[in-house]
Amino acid sequence: MECYNCGATLTKEGFCPDCGSDVRVYKKIMHTANAYYNEGLYRAEVRDLTGAIASLKNCLRYNKNHKDARNLLGLAYFEMGETVEALSQWVISKNLNPKDNVAGKYLNEVQKNPAKLESVNLTIKKYNQALLYCKQNSCDLAVIQLKKVLSLNPKLVKGHQLLALLYIQSGKYDLAKKELKLAAKIDTNNLTTLRYMREVSKQPHADAGELSKEKKKERLSSYQSGNDTIIQPPEFKDNTTSQTILNIVIGLAIGILITCFLVVPSARQKIKSDANAELVEANDTISTKNQTIESLQNQIDELNKKMQDNETVSAQAEDKVKVYEQFLDAYIYYTNGDVDAAGTAMAAVNPDYLEGKAKEQYTTINDQINAEYVKSIYVEGTNAYNSGNYDKAVENLQKVVDTDETYQDGDAVYFLAQSYRKAGNNEQAIVYYQKMVEAYPNTKRAANAQNYLKELGATEAASTGIDAPETTTAPTTTADETTGTTDDSAETPTTNQ
Repeated sequence: MECYNCGATLTKEGFCPDCGSDVRVYKKIMHTANAYYNEGLYRAEVRDLTGAIASLKNCLRYNKNHKDARNLLGLAYFEMGETVEALSQWVISKNLNPKDNVAGKYLNEVQKNPAKLESVNLTIKKYNQALLYCKQNSCDLAVIQLKKVLSLNPKLVKGHQLLALLYIQSGKYDLAKKELKLAAKIDTNNLTTLRYMREVSKQPHADAGELSKEKKKERLSSYQSGNDTIIQPPEFKDNTTSQTILNIVIGLAIGILITCFLVVPSARQKIKSDANAELVEANDTISTKNQTIESLQNQIDELNKKMQDNETVSAQAEDKVKVYEQFLDAYIYYTNGDVDAAGTAMAAVNPDYLEGKAKEQYTTINDQINAEYVKSIYVEGTNAYNSGNYDKAVENLQKVVDTDETYQDGDAVYFLAQSYRKAGNNEQAIVYYQKMVEAYPNTKRAANAQNYLKELGATEAASTGIDAPETTTAPTTTADETTGTTDDSAETPTTNQ
C-alpha cells in the first residue's frame, strides 16, 4: 500500500515513514475496499453476478482507482449481456490506469470485431422497441422482438426476465419457467428472477403438463409375455379397413401440410440465415484484410522514410569524410612546401563539415596558406607579365584579385588590367582600370589607368584627383612598359620576395 500524499510504501505504523502523514483512516478505507472486492470476487465465482456487482460498486465507492475491481465489474456486466455497461467500466479503468491494464485487451477484443458491435447496437434497439410494445400493450409484438434479442444476445438477463413476465401475463407458465431457468443459469441470485420464479410456482396450472403425463401413464396397462413386457392402453379398439385408409390419408395430408408450412419455411430461413452469416463473415474478412493492407503500407512508408534518412545521413557522412581528406591533403601539401597545391586543395574544403579542433586548425592553416598562396601566384603572375606571357599573367593575377583586391596596394588590380589589355581582352581591362581609378585616386597608377580608359574608348572615367598627362596620340607601350605617353616609369611590377 502506498501513501496517498507522497507515494511511499506504508508500514504497519499509523504514519507514513517518509512524509509523516496520518494514514490510519486511509488504511481502513483501503482495507474496506479490498474486502468488498474479495467479496465480489467470491460471488462472481459462484455466478452470483448481481451480488458481485453490488459488492464491486461498494469497493469502487471507497477506492475509485481499484483497477481489478473495475475490470471485474465490467466482466460481470458483460456476462449478463450488458455490453455497454461493461465497455464503460473498461474505458474508465483504462483511463485511470493506462499502464499494464488488462482492460485494454478487453476493449480490443470487443472493438476489433465490427460485427459484434453492430450486433450489440441492434440488440439494444430491439430491446427498447420491445419495451415500447409492452407500454402499448402489444404483448405479441414484444415477445417477437425479445426472441430476436435473445437470439442475438442469449446472455441478456433482462431480456429473459421481460420475456418470462410476458409469458406469465399470457398464462404460459411453462414457457415463463423455461426463460427464468435460463436467466438463473447466467445469474443464480438475481432477485428479480427469484421473485418471478416464486410467482410462477404459485400458479395452479404451472405443472399441468407434468400431471397430464402422469395420468396418461396411469391409464396404461401392461402384462408379461414370456420375458417381454407388453404395455397397452386399457381400452383397445381394432380399426376397420376404411378407418385405416382414412387414417393413412389424413396422415399423408398432415405430413404434406407440415412439410409446406413448417419444414420448407424453416429450410428457407436456415438458408437465408446461413447466407447472412457468410456475408457477415466475408465483410469481417474484407475489413481485416483492408486493415492488414493499410498496416503493411504504413510499415512500407515508414521503412522508405528510414531508408531515405539513412541515405541522407550516409551522403552527409561521405561528404564529411571527403572534406576531411581534402583538408588533410592541403595540410600535407603545405607541410611539404607545395603552396600552390595546398591553396588549390584548401579552396575545395567546405568548412561547414569541420568540427571542434579541426575547424580551429582550418582557420589558422587557411590564413597561412592563403597568405603564401597569394604571394606565390602573384610572383608567378608578375613573372609571366614581365616575360610577355599575358595569358598566364591573367590566370594568376585574377586569382590574386579574387582573393584580395588590395594586394600590393592595388598593383595586382592594375597589372591584371594591363595583362587583359595586352592579351586583347579590352572589356575586362576596362573593368579593372575602372576599379584602379575608383579605389586609388590621386595616384600615378590611377592617372595611367584613366588614360588607358580614354584610349580604349570607355565611358566617362572616374576622376583621379590629379591632372592626367594630356596626350594627342594614343599611348604606345612595349612589353616592359618603358615607352608611351603615360607615365611608364614604374610599369614593371615588383614583388617582395
